[in-house]
Amino acid sequence: MSGNGTTAGDDPLQTAVWRLRSRACWADAAALLPADTPATTLQRAALLVERCLYTERGWEEAEDALRTAEAQAHTDEERGAAACERGQLAYAATLHGVRDRADEARAALGRAAALIPPGAAGRALLDFRRGLLAENLARSPQAARAAYRRAHAGATAHADPLLLSFTWRHLAGLALREGELAEARHGFAESLRIREELGYLVGTAPALASLADAESEPEASRLREEARRLFRLLGGVPTWLARQLTPPAPGAATA
Repeated sequence: MSGNGTTAGDDPLQTAVWRLRSRACWADAAALLPADTPATTLQRAALLVERCLYTERGWEEAEDALRTAEAQAHTDEERGAAACERGQLAYAATLHGVRDRADEARAALGRAAALIPPGAAGRALLDFRRGLLAENLARSPQAARAAYRRAHAGATAHADPLLLSFTWRHLAGLALREGELAEARHGFAESLRIREELGYLVGTAPALASLADAESEPEASRLREEARRLFRLLGGVPTWLARQLTPPAPGAATA
């Protein structure tokens, strides 16, 4: 799911949804949306799918919401967007070890690619998610980088700053693995800057932790401590960040 809900002209409902979403209150945000149009049912599903990725729970609710969105989709772009969310839910389940749904994720994102035309607003998010599969399931950094770059260009063209914060962060992560510290530091810093400007609180701790990985001391420790503070503030969300923020035990060997 993309879009930041904070641009001028947004209606009060979308502003309220964004504020709840950015503070890790996905179920509350979804409850505000009526389930009577393809757009709102898809948005509800996207919120609940995102909750699964960040919290590792709520899988059945997300499946139910997604089935409703798929049933209400009528146009190719609506069906493509629903398929994109189906792929993301299958990816999240695989990533978190709930169940291996990698084949389902690939098939769903392939369906989305056939339905969402190049240049459409939803194509950038699709490209980003295909990059996630390439990086984290197929272990193909080259394919991931190409997909992230397409997503980055699409997010720029459609003025989607939240998605840009994700593409900056993941491109920086690939750069860090290759030892390109300056490039990684720049990308992580851009991701953090955008998330702070948007007020995307639930994504700020991961951005701080990522930037810390590319910084030297004492700045790295300062960034990690700020990430821990936000992580605790949000009740331990995102769950997967706990491993990255856990300090090494005294005397423990480090790789």
